[in-house]
Amino acid sequence: MVEKKVDQWRNPLIKHRADPWIMLHADGYYYFVATVPTYDYIELRRSKTVSGLAKVEPKIIWREHDKGDMKYHIWAPEIHYINSKWYIYFAAGHEQDPWRIRMYVLECGGKNPLEAPWVEKGQIKSRWDTFSLDATTFEHQSEQYMIWAQSDPNIAGNSNLYIDKMINPWTLSGQQVMISTPEYPWERIGFNVNEGPAVLKTDAKIYVSYSASKTDHNYCLGLLEIDTDKNLLNPKHWKKYKEPVFTTSEVNQQYGPGHNCFVRKKTTDEIILVYHARSYKQIQGDPLSDPNRHTRAQVIRLDAGEIIFDQPIKDGVLCG
Repeated sequence: MVEKKVDQWRNPLIKHRADPWIMLHADGYYYFVATVPTYDYIELRRSKTVSGLAKVEPKIIWREHDKGDMKYHIWAPEIHYINSKWYIYFAAGHEQDPWRIRMYVLECGGKNPLEAPWVEKGQIKSRWDTFSLDATTFEHQSEQYMIWAQSDPNIAGNSNLYIDKMINPWTLSGQQVMISTPEYPWERIGFNVNEGPAVLKTDAKIYVSYSASKTDHNYCLGLLEIDTDKNLLNPKHWKKYKEPVFTTSEVNQQYGPGHNCFVRKKTTDEIILVYHARSYKQIQGDPLSDPNRHTRAQVIRLDAGEIIFDQPIKDGVLCG
């Protein structure tokens, strides 16, 4: 009798990787992308186990442009598989203005995205040509949707969350609606921020976690939900939690947990919460210049369809 190997790890799972994204593909591999500290390229790695992602050699599949758009601030890549092709969504700034952040997408038609070429499909354009980032996409009832963070020129603050249907993996339908704006005090510390949406679907509900406030120890996760039989483009159908669901843990020395994703364990069908956090509170200078947001992962529970986040686990504890 062959004993099954247990997939376990200790946090931090992968050091110096912020905005982590792990997807489990039908080929049995976990694929990992994240923001690198130099903000200038996108790397991809894959492994049969979550723990193995920390050990495999990453492959650089795209680098920033020498000039023009996609020159600075290569942030928050996500990998998705849509209609038999791979897509990576990411944010980038412009040569003449690093803070002219917009959303872009890469496409790969090969079986193995670490070996096949990636091509640029261009900018994802929404209603306004304004600060926009953190595009994520999901399928629901045979429709592809995108949720992202963007600055509305008519709303004071940094970013809100929007949703729209997609015509194809790089084009929005033009029906976008806002489903969240920073309104509570915990969303408005340092900056008025809703960003980094991540989707978790259950039989009855669609949950969207998101990150709020400045990227120091105040960074945290909020949560939205909607019944699966409701119209996703009707903002009135979305429920927003009044309190954050995942925050700094002083006792466990985990600070500013945020920008998460959800991935299922292929052996047990449990849910893994993947996120970044720091192991210290005091930061010298701009938090965005601090490279020590490390990728962490821990199993979370669904209780009668409700997500139970608990708190960030202390470094070194066995997870999985």
